[in-house]
Amino acid sequence: MKKAFTVLFLTISATFFAQDYNLKKGYVAEGYDVVSYFENKAIEGNKDFSFNYDGVKFKFSSKENLETFKKSPKKYIPAYGGFCAYAIGAKSKKVSIDPKTFEIRDGKLYLFYNSWGTNTLELWEQEGAEQLRIKADKNWKNINN
Repeated sequence: MKKAFTVLFLTISATFFAQDYNLKKGYVAEGYDVVSYFENKAIEGNKDFSFNYDGVKFKFSSKENLETFKKSPKKYIPAYGGFCAYAIGAKSKKVSIDPKTFEIRDGKLYLFYNSWGTNTLELWEQEGAEQLRIKADKNWKNINN
């Protein structure tokens, strides 16, 4: 009974954590390699280099990037769980992203929506990225409470 309770608790915990991440296509960043962004490249990951962290799945383009992530995972996790940074800051809403539209700012990865003629990275920059980031940080805490 105790073992069954532990399994149930871990399953429920993983589900709650997963709600903090954008898991479109089953992976954080839609399966793009979060380490490659820090080399200013958006590279789709390979399922052969998958890794579970914090109850969610990540894919990497190489074994080297997977090992880099394992050494310091928090450095590479996208801000706001991989939801659109602009939408979190401007509207306090979880919006999906285009994994090819990103920014590294102050050592943190930010992902953005870019479709149907709307590039929120451009809006982020035009409307004041630093102020939007401050608002997004506050909004993200409220969203997840």
